[in-house]
Amino acid sequence: MRTIKAAVAHAFEEKLCIQDVNLAAPKPNELEVTLEACAICHSDITYLDGKWGGSLPAVYGHEAAGRISAIGKQVSGFNIGDPVIVTLIRSCGTCPSCCSGRPTGCEITYDGDFGPLTMPDGSKLHQAMASGAFAERVVVSQTQVVKITDDVPMDVACLIACGVITGVGAVVNTAQFRPGQDAVIIGVGGVGLNTIQGALIAGARRIVAVDMLPEKLKVATEFGATDTVLASVDKPWLEAIAALGRGADAVFVTVGAAAAYTTAPNYLALNGKVIMVGMPPTGALSTYEASNFAAASQSMVGSKMGDVVIQRDIPWIIDLYKQGRLKLDELISGRWPLAQINEAIVDTKTGSAKRNVIHFN
Repeated sequence: MRTIKAAVAHAFEEKLCIQDVNLAAPKPNELEVTLEACAICHSDITYLDGKWGGSLPAVYGHEAAGRISAIGKQVSGFNIGDPVIVTLIRSCGTCPSCCSGRPTGCEITYDGDFGPLTMPDGSKLHQAMASGAFAERVVVSQTQVVKITDDVPMDVACLIACGVITGVGAVVNTAQFRPGQDAVIIGVGGVGLNTIQGALIAGARRIVAVDMLPEKLKVATEFGATDTVLASVDKPWLEAIAALGRGADAVFVTVGAAAAYTTAPNYLALNGKVIMVGMPPTGALSTYEASNFAAASQSMVGSKMGDVVIQRDIPWIIDLYKQGRLKLDELISGRWPLAQINEAIVDTKTGSAKRNVIHFN
């Protein structure tokens, strides 16, 4: 057991409290990682605002990178000092989902109430999303960790843990996107920009970015969008279809807005698919005419964390970054110390930030 600094949520829609908490030593098959960087994801904010419920008090944060500082029994392939990316994808390796190559859908539930974190008096402290990375150190399963090389900056590496693999993976894994196909990306925040990059890597003919903010559409073109549509215009899908000359083969909804899901099928070509990436608040509903999907052979497919296998996908994503074929440095909007995490969250909520990164040194 050691004492660390963490940003603790004691109530929804309230500021995080920087305080001392207890972190247990790694159990068998677990690692302790001393963090150097953790990005702020909109999923963290959605939890913090209480829109998905959850246990309190809690430590959020799940896009992290650092170095291994302790190793539990039965861990293999890792050494003290190794630089690593820490993800929320905790997998058992033996359930039907894991055995079919879908560890993002592992069927063994992890309860963060009984994780390595406790309050100073020994009471419960929830390790959110199996990570709890708004903290100086984390203890996680070795299945959540991927070793990287020393030449990858930690503030870049942490982005890969969620936003990058979710966006790129939605294209190459979930959509099984083929060269020459057309894509529409609704919402071009951090995940949306990486979805654009995924479509570019996969050989898209045209990539249409759709967003409410003109300044974000400008950034989308810098990341590979061939066309842009302002979502606030009347029937924006007509502009997208005009740009493509047809409907899209795949429409990626990367924002957590139910209204975006309601309109997404309007962008589709015959036989097209809506890839559901962004997660609206619990209880938010969208509506569809089911017969339209059947008549047009269209579909809607959920994509959790890009359906990645981190040990397979993160190495090639890093290689593309090293080749200059994947923009990661450009995703970072700001770097903040842990003491200023509340200010960083406010900045992220404005919608203008691509990714804000918390640093621990």
